[in-house]
Amino acid sequence: MTRDLWSSDYRPVLPLAVQQFDLSAVLPAVFYMFRFGRRRGQGLMLEKFGLSSGTPAQRRSSVTAQAIAEKLASDSNGRFIGVKDEAELAVLGDLLLCYCLHNEGYRRGRDKQIQRVVPAHFLASWVDLPENVANLRNVPETIITELVDKDKGAFVEMNGKRTWFPFGSSICDNRLVRPFAGGLVPSQTQDNLAGDSIDETSNIGIDQLLMIALAERLGRAPRTLKGKNCRIPNRRPLVRTQSRRFGEDLRRYVTAYWDSIPRLALVETLESCFAVGLTALVSSVIEAVLVWGDKGYVHDAGPAEIFVDCSSGADRQLRACAEESMENYMRRAERLPVHFMVLRLLDYMARYDKKLKKIVESQKDVSVDKMREGPRPDEWLTLLGNVLHQRHQRSQGIHDQLEQKAEVLAEAIENEDHATAELLRDEEVMQNPVWRLAEGLVSLQGPKPRQHLHELIDSALFVDRPNGLARKRRTQRKINGRRRSVVLRSIVFTDSVLEYLVHVQLLKPGNSKAVNLWFSLDQFIDCVRARYGLLVDTSPKGTLLSNDLLQRNRLFLDRRLRDLGLLASVNDAEAMKRLTPRFSPSVSQNRSPET
Repeated sequence: MTRDLWSSDYRPVLPLAVQQFDLSAVLPAVFYMFRFGRRRGQGLMLEKFGLSSGTPAQRRSSVTAQAIAEKLASDSNGRFIGVKDEAELAVLGDLLLCYCLHNEGYRRGRDKQIQRVVPAHFLASWVDLPENVANLRNVPETIITELVDKDKGAFVEMNGKRTWFPFGSSICDNRLVRPFAGGLVPSQTQDNLAGDSIDETSNIGIDQLLMIALAERLGRAPRTLKGKNCRIPNRRPLVRTQSRRFGEDLRRYVTAYWDSIPRLALVETLESCFAVGLTALVSSVIEAVLVWGDKGYVHDAGPAEIFVDCSSGADRQLRACAEESMENYMRRAERLPVHFMVLRLLDYMARYDKKLKKIVESQKDVSVDKMREGPRPDEWLTLLGNVLHQRHQRSQGIHDQLEQKAEVLAEAIENEDHATAELLRDEEVMQNPVWRLAEGLVSLQGPKPRQHLHELIDSALFVDRPNGLARKRRTQRKINGRRRSVVLRSIVFTDSVLEYLVHVQLLKPGNSKAVNLWFSLDQFIDCVRARYGLLVDTSPKGTLLSNDLLQRNRLFLDRRLRDLGLLASVNDAEAMKRLTPRFSPSVSQNRSPET
């Protein structure tokens, strides 16, 4: 029971793990899963470029840009024969850090540990960074699930249906992979880890050449993960509408611009796409779970509405409003760990309650295990909500069992944590034993659930990154008469985010090859608010901002779009302002992507 409960996640509601991840390392893992149809296992990065002896930490820390450059140059059959002296090795190491690899914590220097690989080429999928694919917290699996868009089945399977995002040896026909597959000749054997090769007559850039050389030194792709976790789960978020929007935006954007946007710019806007989509997805799930806790039914909630600082911090008033709006959202989101604990408690009790199983099988003609499987187990969550709110005939029996467990736990921790023990027993504050036990367990977990939630939100926002959606700063505030250091976040529109939002919103509904040439600035602001909850000239709920401040924010957005070449107008009349794309949708089906 402890193994099931002592977690921060509840995958039937949110397939992402509630922990930190790095969006810049997601695409290589997506490439691997599309190629082999399985999750990535152990590779050869540490074996080929790390120390041959020492502790695991010492071996990992030895994998630096300098060490990789030296081994690439020392390969007699490699692509860098003649690179010998210190200056040449330094240049090669700098090129690797510029185009192919990132240091831990984005630190500078060729002597720092390498932590992530950049999607310069499809063969970046041969590099097992991060070392454990689980460190990407199910983000690649979620992206693939949304791209494939399969409504049935517990796993994402390879099939022969015509699609823009195929698996296996037809990987070069995959619209997401093709811009990164310059010169790639995939093996016709599905499980051949070393079968993919490069056409030496192809025209590729220096960044791709570096990645190809790195992959050739490794010799093969990592093995697929073994055991029950090797397959790609077909888990969809609880919120149907926002999940559909995320998948729809990603599919339409990639299908429309895969060969018209330069590859390096495409990487940047894809990261912005992930940031915008995942942020809206997470906030929608939080809203839906909070409604489930109050009402006990599945609610297809929209994203939380958050004010955007379009000045990117240049205007202190706008920055303060954006920080206050984000702080209100974070404060509401901090109830999520308790709600997830309630879900895990009821999930555990319902799975092992024989009487409830018999009732479900007689009423629904389906087993409890089948109800929990599938992309979205809405019926299962409704059942748990009915048990929580005592609308099910087994509610009282399960509540009595949890009341007993709460008392046993309170007695066990009486001497070590008296406050939590009192919380577990206090029926006046919380009469429902499910909530009491959940609050007590989250309290015993310490600050980690709240910390992990903040890490999830920051990771989805891609905070303080050039292609991200938010900025974070540390400042001093007086709390209870004492000055304390606090972290403030604010949503901002970076250039990459604006470019992505404009290009995806300009695509006509149901058509990935045509743009709406008369899409006004007002329409754009309304779409961004409706689809992602990002407010530009509207006050968030519970806050009343002055009209002058909102118009100033709108003016900043107007200027930013003009500077980026994304807004055209004949005069200052609002009706004459229209968005214009920098790139046109793809018209050629066969043209090779250019760098």
